[in-house]
Amino acid sequence: MDETDEIRGTATGTAPVPLSVLDLVTVGAGRTATDALGTSVKLSRLAESRGFHRYWVAEHHSMPGVASSSPAVILAHLAAHTTRIRLGSGGVMLPNHAPLVIAEQFGTLEAMAPGRVDLGLGRAPGTDGATAAALRRTDRLDEGGDDFPQQLAELTRFLDDDFPDGHPYARIHAVPGPVQSTSPGGVQSPHRPPIWLLGSSGFSARLAGVLGLPFAFAHHFSAQNTIPALDLYRESFQPSAVLSSPYALIGVSALATDDEKEARRQVMAAALNMVRLRTGRPGLVPTPEEAEAYEFSPMEREFITSWNANVIHGTADEVRSGLDDLQKRTGADELMITGNAHGGDVRLRSYELIADAYGLPKP
Repeated sequence: MDETDEIRGTATGTAPVPLSVLDLVTVGAGRTATDALGTSVKLSRLAESRGFHRYWVAEHHSMPGVASSSPAVILAHLAAHTTRIRLGSGGVMLPNHAPLVIAEQFGTLEAMAPGRVDLGLGRAPGTDGATAAALRRTDRLDEGGDDFPQQLAELTRFLDDDFPDGHPYARIHAVPGPVQSTSPGGVQSPHRPPIWLLGSSGFSARLAGVLGLPFAFAHHFSAQNTIPALDLYRESFQPSAVLSSPYALIGVSALATDDEKEARRQVMAAALNMVRLRTGRPGLVPTPEEAEAYEFSPMEREFITSWNANVIHGTADEVRSGLDDLQKRTGADELMITGNAHGGDVRLRSYELIADAYGLPKP
């Protein structure tokens, strides 16, 4: 496969660039994690049938409203319900895990869904410091992620099974993986999950550029850094065996509804959820009715205004226009849409409307 198959997508319909899905597996008030995961299955199949390029899930911990603490487990489930769409992590928070474990997990996923698995990596904990310490079984937490490049290099060596002679890990192999092709009678898949670096600032942007890797930027919660980070990535880029030129996607928060007023109601509920998370009160995604009845303080109202300014929402035509404008301003090579709402039916309808607005193929 060339890089167009495994990294660079192809735009369909009238979309300016490939469109993809970021799923946080959100759990609404009155719903269960089972409900949320059921929505993920439906959404992955909808995305596949409508021509979205890839479907990623993100690692979060200790958040009642986000049921994506185990991306590899969820991706295995989605692999069993899809056949073509690329599946991946957006991302695995590498400092929370031993690199060998991630190589084994994604080698297993690659064996389940050959040629359609992405390994997106982040260096943030995806949670608060105490939870990160519990995940890592240590009281010493390197919040700066200074050893991330070393962890990345180790993970890459395990995926490629190419530690040099004399290295302490030279006789250790990630299985499933390339070592199986060197065993008597061994036959190994030619695919290896491509590594993406994720970021919300300049650190991973520069690292992805220097290493010649694809880059995914979290515009949906760090919009002020989007263009500087993408510029840094492109300026730092060095061609590699993975990519001949830069390739950057951005995560975008977007929600389309049949009625503009309903879009505002749903977005306010998601914003209230963010207020609670940012103030140390994480919970389930509230209903629009709860958000309408909530008395926001002046500081909370200011946060809501700032947060919602970067959420593209409204009718399908309004969302399409907003996505088009964002792609032009950033030059993003791909838009990865996350649609957060209380109910799974609202999220599913949003992606249907966006697909229709761009004339994406219908099953």
